[in-house]
Amino acid sequence: MSVQTYQLPKLPYDYDALEPYINKDIMVLHHTKHHQTYVNNLNAALKSQAEAVQAADIPTQVALQQAIRFNAGGHINHSLFWRNMCPAKSDDAKPSAAPKLVDKMKATWGDEATFRKAFNTALLGIQGSGWGWLIKVETGKEERLAITTTKDQEPVVGKGEVPIFGVDMWEHAYYLQYQNEKAKYVEQIWNVINWKTAEERFVGSRAEAFKDLKATL
Repeated sequence: MSVQTYQLPKLPYDYDALEPYINKDIMVLHHTKHHQTYVNNLNAALKSQAEAVQAADIPTQVALQQAIRFNAGGHINHSLFWRNMCPAKSDDAKPSAAPKLVDKMKATWGDEATFRKAFNTALLGIQGSGWGWLIKVETGKEERLAITTTKDQEPVVGKGEVPIFGVDMWEHAYYLQYQNEKAKYVEQIWNVINWKTAEERFVGSRAEAFKDLKATL
């Protein structure tokens, strides 16, 4: 019986590369502990599901769906999150690295400052744990930008929805450094947004946005 398994992706930068905006201690804990746990739990749930399918155990298959959804969402969201950040000194951290996306933002919100204010408001409006996302919504031949939030580890996987970049609003993403100053974390994370990656996701397909999530057998 072969079962798909997922692995913790390597970061595209060092653990201290996002300092001073996100410190090394947070990155090590967040990546090697939290994300790794989602991967481990997802693999365990998928293995149990495969065994349940082989045994024609439908109740167990149904019971496993919540664990698969939660941990798969955690793996998807974090894999996207790591790659939509980069060191602040990088040219990729400048909005000029995303000319087409910025033009669309201006057409949608009027200017970049208004977009950021709207995005920050959405992030700070999340009750409990969750994520804030800038997404591209494809409807036929048209496409638009939208700001959305997801609860806990729900991923952006709706039909025609492409995640451009996301911000993790779980406490483990910021509390060691910012403690209860959630608004400060929201302001500072703009310094490490990878606009080049955002541009690639904006002009690319939905499948390309999730290209790093392939499983191994």
